[in-house]
Amino acid sequence: MKDKKGLIFNIQRFSLHDGPGIRSTVFMKGCPLRCRWCGNPESWNPYPEIMTHDRKCVRCGKCEQICPVGAITVSPETRKIDRARCTLCLECAQVCPSEAITISGRYVSVDEVMTEVESDRLFYEHSGGGVTVSGGEPLLQWEFVSELLKACKERGLHTALDTAGYSSWDTIQRVLEYVDLVLFDIKHMDPGEHRKVTSKSNSLILRNAERIAAKKVRLWLRFPLIPGYNDSQEDIEKVARFGLRIGAEKISILPFHGFGIPKYEQLGRRYTFEQVESPDDEHIQRVRESIVALGLEADVGR
Repeated sequence: MKDKKGLIFNIQRFSLHDGPGIRSTVFMKGCPLRCRWCGNPESWNPYPEIMTHDRKCVRCGKCEQICPVGAITVSPETRKIDRARCTLCLECAQVCPSEAITISGRYVSVDEVMTEVESDRLFYEHSGGGVTVSGGEPLLQWEFVSELLKACKERGLHTALDTAGYSSWDTIQRVLEYVDLVLFDIKHMDPGEHRKVTSKSNSLILRNAERIAAKKVRLWLRFPLIPGYNDSQEDIEKVARFGLRIGAEKISILPFHGFGIPKYEQLGRRYTFEQVESPDDEHIQRVRESIVALGLEADVGR
């Protein structure tokens, strides 16, 4: 286990929205859900893949020359990649001189991650922060995540797990041993509505939230606020009452935004949530006040 590597797609330093204080957030690759609004679609697949950045392309043709299956064609006007033919050998990204093709996903050891996150120890100590492991869904790589969180605890760093909860209880228990705080996503309380836009029912998710709360682990619920999907008064009250019932400390409202939309094109995918707009400040505030009125603490973007 000491030599086991995990697949990540980012380590975000100085994060202020993934738990208390200033944090380093380690983003694991791979997710069982397919939320249509997802801002990090590069997190879905549990393997490295290519992302294209057309504005950077200088049409040098090196990617076309090295592609072993002829999936890339370059002309003076454009460069095209046949994603169906691509075998993800990643050689095109390795020869691209302008980073017009990059690799999303790299394998790292626990020691490599710890070297990076420990460099900000002073910020954690002065702000009450620490390390958050997010995704994707970090529980898909639970063995690596468990070892990483254990290493953090051995070095006196506060730990948080950001999860959608779609995992076996046995797996969750193994990871919880090294977790100070769980950030738990609740996207919708209705199983059918949940399945429509995430591809999975929420039955297992809600059951796991209840089990985590019963273990007396600190628990914050995270609620992505999606206009037209889960922002009705009834939806808000159901989430808040669920949080109250299981003993969550608070709900963090995460307003929908479209910042991740360009990534879909970079991954060769179609974005299917085009008609949804971000909620305005007034609506977000009303949602927060509704939750607080029911007796549960609520904040925005944490």
